[in-house]
Amino acid sequence: MNWDRARKDFELYLKIERGASKNTIESYCRDIKKLSNHLESSNVRISPVKLEKEDVQLFIYEIAKKSSARTQARVISSLRSFFDYLIFEKYRETNPTDLIESPKLGIKLPDTLSESEIDALIDTIDLSKPQGERNRAIIETMYGCGLRVSELISLRLSDLFFSEGFIKVSGKGNKQRFVPIHIHTQRYINLYIEEIRNHISVKKGFEDVLFLNRRGKSLTRQMIFIILKDLSQKANLNKQISPHTLRHSFATHLLKRGADLRAIQQMLGHESITTTEIYVHLDKDYLKEVVETYHPRK
Repeated sequence: MNWDRARKDFELYLKIERGASKNTIESYCRDIKKLSNHLESSNVRISPVKLEKEDVQLFIYEIAKKSSARTQARVISSLRSFFDYLIFEKYRETNPTDLIESPKLGIKLPDTLSESEIDALIDTIDLSKPQGERNRAIIETMYGCGLRVSELISLRLSDLFFSEGFIKVSGKGNKQRFVPIHIHTQRYINLYIEEIRNHISVKKGFEDVLFLNRRGKSLTRQMIFIILKDLSQKANLNKQISPHTLRHSFATHLLKRGADLRAIQQMLGHESITTTEIYVHLDKDYLKEVVETYHPRK
């Protein structure tokens, strides 16, 4: 089995049997390609079935010279999954990454915006242009529902259940969840649909997509990043913000206002409560308030 065949088979496995997201699949396969390219440039002619721990270790050393600890950990995780797959398919008996330790990663606290900064971001939108109404609806939806950028661009008209107060979201691994949507956010989405979207010539195959570009097709992830970057510069926020910043801000603001952590977990679509717990670390005032309110000795 050569590297190209192994990578393509692994890609199918991730997609069909694991139900992994497109981004996850691309990330895993990219890391595997890096390893095969490294071996080729080092004149090491060996198949993934015969690869030894030492070969992988040398590759990780090269990655470590020019990458962060987080990138190293991701590459090791990708390779571990790949070789576990080869074992599962009985191409190998051992995993050459088993004894390779991932670098220790501390808690990475996500960047957030204050509520006034969110308002400033939205206030800079030029509503005199057609894309202005769309962009306001996009920001309000990402922030108001805590969506990932991939979840936002895949939203469909048929996913909107406004009378029930929910939207249907397709998250990581194509797992679907229903997220509450505030009437405030509903109003801006309806305004965009009625005033802008209904007057766009929609391309075939995109009839059900909610947020469209001027050519009547889906927006890309990159376009959402560009929109946010442009707005943050106009608002003079002096912060590197991304779609995930709005998601983090949504969770943090809910927590500050007393929302239950498990409710936030469900809305964000986190598999584990430990992922959601990172937001507790963002607000020391919240922790202090919890102790003062609930301490048994007060």
